[in-house]
Amino acid sequence: MKKELKIKQKERTNPLAHVFDDFIRFCQSKSLFMLHYCTGCGAIELPPAMTSRFDMERLGIQPMVTPRQADILLITGYVSIKTLKRVILTYEQMQSPKYVIGICSCTVNGGMYWQSYATAKKLNEYMPVDVYIAGCMPRPEAVMAGLQRLKDNIRNDKKEHKGSAWKDYFKRYDYYLGNQQALFGEDWQTPTDIIAEAKLYGLETEETYGKHTKLLEKHQTPLLPQEMRIK
Repeated sequence: MKKELKIKQKERTNPLAHVFDDFIRFCQSKSLFMLHYCTGCGAIELPPAMTSRFDMERLGIQPMVTPRQADILLITGYVSIKTLKRVILTYEQMQSPKYVIGICSCTVNGGMYWQSYATAKKLNEYMPVDVYIAGCMPRPEAVMAGLQRLKDNIRNDKKEHKGSAWKDYFKRYDYYLGNQQALFGEDWQTPTDIIAEAKLYGLETEETYGKHTKLLEKHQTPLLPQEMRIK
């Protein structure tokens, strides 16, 4: 008989734990570092959104050059299967809470590449997406509106739970890992221990585990740096 996994969610018992939650969410929404992963043509709309005409920094959003310090991962266009590996590696290196914005129709349904064998059609099958900005390509005004929507979601997360998509990656890791394995093969692995992070954040659920995480355990080996050899 298969033993069922029973996982208890951590509860915040301290009555003062929620006092500053609203203030923290307000501060988070006013200070966001954005890592723009320019995968496709939507990237051409970022310079005008960043520069003086629209000036996204006045909203508290500015570019960042490393995933370790970024809050937002901006995917700007179609994502090939080879590029998707790098996108996932980048996403998993980001600290939590973290947010994903998909720009252009390609991230929604494959766009004009929906029949291509080399592109991923729906970005939210491989990682949680907080905001989609549809269009081919969306104008800078649409990019700014999408960023503002994300800020509102973060600020109102307690009421509407729209700013917590990142938690879904931990809670339903087996689902996302299964879709990744379907593209990259059953021996797919990354350096980040997502299950350990799920435990750390208290987001471990029964859907964190499954047949895909068992495959990961079977094939997982330590990732070592490549040796440098001088001939």
